[in-house]
Amino acid sequence: MAGTPILITRGLVREFRGFRAVDGVDLDVAEGDVHALVGPNGAGKTTLFNLLTGFLAPTAGRIELAGRDVTGLPPERIARLGVARSFQITTLFPALSARAHVELALQGRTSLGWRFWRSAKVLDRFRDRALALLADVGLADAAERPVASLAYGRKRALELAVALALEPALLLLDEPTAGMGAEDVDRTVELIATVRAGRTVVLVEHNMDVVGRLADRVTVLQAGRILAEGTYEQVRADEAVITAYLGSGTHAAH
Repeated sequence: MAGTPILITRGLVREFRGFRAVDGVDLDVAEGDVHALVGPNGAGKTTLFNLLTGFLAPTAGRIELAGRDVTGLPPERIARLGVARSFQITTLFPALSARAHVELALQGRTSLGWRFWRSAKVLDRFRDRALALLADVGLADAAERPVASLAYGRKRALELAVALALEPALLLLDEPTAGMGAEDVDRTVELIATVRAGRTVVLVEHNMDVVGRLADRVTVLQAGRILAEGTYEQVRADEAVITAYLGSGTHAAH
C-alpha cells in the first residue's frame, strides 16, 4: 500500500436470504489513490459499493472511514463525513437546468440544507461556484439548459459536477463510463484523471481499458470474495483472474 488507508473494511458480509453477495471482504483503499473494483456480473461489486455508502447495512464486519467506524451509518451521515457517490443509473431532474443541479448540491452542504422551495436570491450565492464546477467538467456551455436536453455522456458529467460540489474526500463512481461511446469514454477518463487531485476515488468499472488508464490499485471480486488485488499489470497477469474473468488471456472484459 502506497499511502495511509482512508477506507478499510474487515470481514465485510452482506447476505440476502442466505445468499452471500459479499463474503468476508477485507479492503484497504489508500488515500489519494484511484482504486478500481472489477469482476464479472454477480461478483458483488455493486453490493459492496452500497455497503460502503450506507445504502445497505452489513450482515457482519466493519467499515472504517479515516479511522472512524461508520458501520451501519445511513447514507446522509456518511455523505456528511466527506463521501460522495455517483450512480450507475443517472439520477437527475429532467426539467431543472444543469446550473440549478449544482447550486442545489452546493446549498446542500450549508446550513440551508436541501430546500427545494429556496428563493432565487439564496441560490445566487452559489452561482459562480456552480458555473466553475460546470466548466471543470466541460459543461460551461450547458449551464442554463434543462437536463432532459443533454446527451447521455453530458448527463454523467453533470452527475460528477454534482458530486464534486459536495467537496468529497472520497468519491465513489459506479460504472462512470457505462453506456458511453468511445469519445465520451475518453472524455470521462480525462475528467476523472483531473478531478482525482486531492481526493481518493473508488470506481466500479467493467471497461478494463478504463481501469488500466486510471487505477493505481485494482481489486478483483468473484462470488463476493476478493480473488486478486494489485496494480492493473499484476492483476492482468494473475492466472486466477485470467481464468475467472478476463478469459483466455484477453484484457478487454465488458
